[in-house]
Amino acid sequence: MPALLDLLFPATCAGCARRAWPLCERCTRQVGTLIPPGCLRCGRPLEAAVSRCRDCPPHPIDTARSSFLYDGPIRRAIHGMKFSGWRALGPHLAGAMAETASGVRADAVTWVPLSRRRLRRRGFDQAHVLARHLAARVGLPLRPMLVRSRDTAAQARLSGPDRRRALADVFRHVDPEPPPTRLLLVDDVLTTGATAAACARALKEAGARHVTVLTAARSLEGRLPDRCFGSSRLTRT
Repeated sequence: MPALLDLLFPATCAGCARRAWPLCERCTRQVGTLIPPGCLRCGRPLEAAVSRCRDCPPHPIDTARSSFLYDGPIRRAIHGMKFSGWRALGPHLAGAMAETASGVRADAVTWVPLSRRRLRRRGFDQAHVLARHLAARVGLPLRPMLVRSRDTAAQARLSGPDRRRALADVFRHVDPEPPPTRLLLVDDVLTTGATAAACARALKEAGARHVTVLTAARSLEGRLPDRCFGSSRLTRT
């Protein structure tokens, strides 16, 4: 049946809807890939390596890594995954994230959970989808550790400090087992880092020692080095 559906409804580019999957060649050339050298703490590409930078996410996040710039075709693709149910993008994005996480030490994978209301409305949790495919690729256990204790308004238009205030005590650790020492915390997009920091705080209060945030994409101001454009880690298989 999947092969028949692919024949009748061939997958098109997630960036521009041309006939190529997950991205056509033109869109691939527009993708910003976040590759070193750069900030050793948050992975922002720079001309040379530094220990931390002005764009580092807040503590208690220890380190952060993202595969792509949240812009252009990648932004449209992630919007399609979140709001149009394009779950088939999960394995492709997770493949890029696994490559980005190469060398990161972790004992388990968990994710930033949606609220119950948004989960009912969308029918799936995009961060869970990414975390599940990522855990399978990197050979780590996947553990559901967090829930949202209350719903929150959309955070997109809030400043970093406003987001942190809105997210205070929103996340709770609910796994009956204590978390392992080192965790990969997965989400789709890193913006100010306020949501991920709230999750990291809950995980550390439960016993985790080191939390690395891993996302498919990241919102960044300013120009990226030219080396970040022209190729993409988004897998086609």
